[in-house]
Amino acid sequence: MKGICLHEHKIDHIAHLGPSAAAGIGALLNLPTETIYQAVQQALHVTTTTRQSRKGEISSWKAYAPAFAGKMAIEAVDRVMRGEGAPSPAWEGEDGFVAWLLSGPKANYSVPLPEKGEPKRAILDTYTKEHSAEYQSQALIDLARRMGPKIGDLTKIQSIVIHTSHHTHYVIGTGANDPQKMDPKASRETLDHSIMYIFAVALEDGGWHHQKSYAPERAGRPETVALWHKISTVEDPQWTRRYHSPDPKEKAFGGRVVVTLKGGSTISDEIAVADAHPLGARPFARAQYVAKFRSLADGVVAQQEQDRFLALVERLPELKAEELTGLTFTAAAGQLGATSATGIFDWSGASAGR
Repeated sequence: MKGICLHEHKIDHIAHLGPSAAAGIGALLNLPTETIYQAVQQALHVTTTTRQSRKGEISSWKAYAPAFAGKMAIEAVDRVMRGEGAPSPAWEGEDGFVAWLLSGPKANYSVPLPEKGEPKRAILDTYTKEHSAEYQSQALIDLARRMGPKIGDLTKIQSIVIHTSHHTHYVIGTGANDPQKMDPKASRETLDHSIMYIFAVALEDGGWHHQKSYAPERAGRPETVALWHKISTVEDPQWTRRYHSPDPKEKAFGGRVVVTLKGGSTISDEIAVADAHPLGARPFARAQYVAKFRSLADGVVAQQEQDRFLALVERLPELKAEELTGLTFTAAAGQLGATSATGIFDWSGASAGR
């Protein structure tokens, strides 16, 4: 992720996840280096897709894509363990990933890896999502709930401009040129990638909810639509520079918001990182992670099942092999809904058309 930028070439980030999962599985199983090498290449080959997963009318595939990458990684490791090879070299081959999908055959990428015996601490470079929305919106949701009381009557707003990074502007902002991002009838996944919608709702509600904030009736409120359509984004070079900064103290994912009221006066504020970020106003600790799990599981996973799962996780370092299968949970009866009977195969494996 640090050495090869996919976004500039419109490649979806699961092209990083597949190889990463294959490498992790190989390490956990103590597989030979050559086996892991082949599995990593196989996983790259079958998980490379374009960013259209996150553009236009976004479907539920956006949510499934990372899990699909994990599934493909497991299958890649299994195939290689059974003697199958991979397209090789997958990245640097003449017709490989770098030559035709990234910066071209003369490109030179440097991928940082820990030295032998060096602690593997890259996971500490990941960031918590307090809110169930695209990561670039996390800090701006926090800024919206901070600015709401300062603005007061939201009907007096003439316009809102979010000055932010290239990534935020072009992926979830008006720079994406996706009319669907302004459509009250858009899918949940599309609204998740519309900072205009997210900022409007966060201003009105003073926060964000993983279900209520996406509900069709919530997106269709006339006052919300009116406010939503007054919001736009622009790229600010300074926020782009900070977004790409290697210095964790300077690296930023937020922006500056300028609210212009109908009388011509303005209210502005800015935020660099989300409140839950390690350098934010309220960094997440274990209690906050447990609370987030409880909130997401409420009404979906029974209380007893939540308790069992959390108790097992608390004992993670001492778990025996036979206990590892407990590191999942079962949804409450009725939560999964009915299954379709119109696919190629029914649940018994027989042809649906038989």
